[in-house]
Amino acid sequence: MVYIILPLLLSLLVSWRFKSKIKTYSEVALSNGLSGSEIAEKMLRDNGIYDVKVLSTEGQLTDHYNPQEKTVNLSHDVFYGRSVIAAAIAAHECGHAVQHANAYAWLNLRSKLVPAASFASKWVQWILLAGVLMINTFPNLLLAGIILFALTTLFTVVTLPVEFDASRRALAWLSDKGMVRDNEYPMSKDALKWAAMTYVIAAIASIATLLYYLQLFNGRRD
Repeated sequence: MVYIILPLLLSLLVSWRFKSKIKTYSEVALSNGLSGSEIAEKMLRDNGIYDVKVLSTEGQLTDHYNPQEKTVNLSHDVFYGRSVIAAAIAAHECGHAVQHANAYAWLNLRSKLVPAASFASKWVQWILLAGVLMINTFPNLLLAGIILFALTTLFTVVTLPVEFDASRRALAWLSDKGMVRDNEYPMSKDALKWAAMTYVIAAIASIATLLYYLQLFNGRRD
């Protein structure tokens, strides 16, 4: 209950709340009339970044920054949208580009963890399943799964300062450059707060699951 169900319920609650905020703030037109793509282009230029492209990508909530290709990828509604939420999300993703340009330490660490985390996430569920089934005959297989899961957990934890800092940079720029009015700033801040909460809950759930498997492994040893 504590390790699995509670984090799952919290995740569903936060996800619902975040989507609710998106729906609400997507209906609030940005006073300056700029689209998400125009906000992104302006934030990049204001930070002296000219080698990053702003692209439209398919799907919803698919917005992300790709450091390898140096692209800010915005979902259709954000790229073309002229709402408070479109501006907030576009600025947040550009916040990652600014981190990259300034060699932000936590982003560099997360980038270095990507190969190991990708490998671990590909195999961890199968190794953990096999480890649980064979816990009495081959307990070290479960230990191997735990080590792999610990890598993915570390990645989710390292992601937290990266996401919070990107939002901080986005909000500071939106305010300093007058991209949002006084009544629009709290909405932008609220939307990005709930976006960040999805990462917080993901990290908590990952830590809880890791503790569950550790307890299972230690119980077998005892």
